[in-house]
Amino acid sequence: MSLAQRFAIENPHIRADCIEVTEFPEVAEKYGVYAVPKTVINEQEFVEGALPESRFLEAVLKALPSETGPARAAEAD
Repeated sequence: MSLAQRFAIENPHIRADCIEVTEFPEVAEKYGVYAVPKTVINEQEFVEGALPESRFLEAVLKALPSETGPARAAEAD
């Protein structure tokens, strides 16, 4: 199970979809997938490779809308 999927299980505001890029080449092209895993967060943050949970959380928080980003980051501390 991917880290994104585990985050989605724990938080109802997170959705994780796993896609087999060989079956959906148009998705791979859209997001520039050349290696896996590649995680796309809110269409603006991209994480390549396996990351520790803390680094993945940083990417998720960075992708939050600006009006909620700093508040959410403070809550995470």
